[in-house]
Amino acid sequence: MHFIHPGFRRLPLATLMLAATTSMAQADVSISSEYQSARLVTVAEGFSNPWAVGFLPDDRYLVTERSGSIYLVENDGEKMELSGGPEPNVAGQGGMLDIVVHPDYEDNGWIYMTYSHGDSNSTAPALVRARLDGHQFVDMEQVFISNTMTGPGRHYGSRILFKNDGTLLMSIGDRGAEPPRAQDTMDHSGTLVRLHHDGSVPDDNPFVGNNDYAPEIYSYGHRNIQGITLHPITGTIWATEHGPRGGDELNRIEAGKNYGWPTATLGRDYGTGDQFPDAETRHRDDMEDPVFELLPTQAPSGLAAVNSAHFPNWEGNLLSGGLRGERVMRLVLENEVVVHAEELLHGEIGRIRDVRQGPNGYLYVVNDESDAALYRIMPD
Repeated sequence: MHFIHPGFRRLPLATLMLAATTSMAQADVSISSEYQSARLVTVAEGFSNPWAVGFLPDDRYLVTERSGSIYLVENDGEKMELSGGPEPNVAGQGGMLDIVVHPDYEDNGWIYMTYSHGDSNSTAPALVRARLDGHQFVDMEQVFISNTMTGPGRHYGSRILFKNDGTLLMSIGDRGAEPPRAQDTMDHSGTLVRLHHDGSVPDDNPFVGNNDYAPEIYSYGHRNIQGITLHPITGTIWATEHGPRGGDELNRIEAGKNYGWPTATLGRDYGTGDQFPDAETRHRDDMEDPVFELLPTQAPSGLAAVNSAHFPNWEGNLLSGGLRGERVMRLVLENEVVVHAEELLHGEIGRIRDVRQGPNGYLYVVNDESDAALYRIMPD
């Protein structure tokens, strides 16, 4: 498999212009793309390092802040902090993380959230669900917690994706301190786990019945997945994960596969630029290569697959947010290979933390800044 398709060519940066505004948070940004003219408008502002946006069926939004706050955002942009949510350990990359509304929310009312559970000595990524009653969460219950506690602050992963079969995937980072844990098949660290919505283990998980593997594991050998989406046309699960220095990956996720970290990686050592110390090679036949390496460094965050009448010329494309890259990468797929890429919103709103498509077909972005906003991408 090619890391970069031979037909790929790097394109000029999309021309991006700020409209006349009084501040970045109030900006109406014109996005000039090769295939789709669009603009970025502010939905709500005044967030501090938000992490995720979720969508209620009545066109309201849920926004998490890493500090532990969760906000309900009305259609007019007014926001209200919700009570009764999880109480995360907030340190480094840890805190309140993802939030996703159950696909059958109108029937069951469940909202799923991930956070760093624990204290100043040890933490683990955890998944809870709760219902919303006015401006407070009720009926909260812990659905899952990673099976190894680690010192706080690094590589929680923590994106949630509901599959079409009703099960959910949750990403768990390698926790940073000991990368080889991602190859320990009894450790949840460095994996995607697959669960029923109540936290029980599906009988058809790839390693159920194998005593050498934790039964929750769906795939492993991941460093830190912070973007995951289900392609609306092909049904493929796509994920983006952080490399060390370079090596940011787009992966096609398949059950039971080993994605190599840290044994096989394109990434380099932070300090020296040499091959990563725990790596044996850039490629191994028994491990999955990335479909695409996100270059220059992306530090990937949210990932969305476009399936919207509002954006016919982006149909089936992936939009990958970037923290260090401060951009959204639009990736064009043909036969599940990236053949074309374009940079959008490059540096205009700072670090991108989440990218999602809402039920209304518009695209949504939150930026990871101390004075951040929830934005909507609309056709121009």
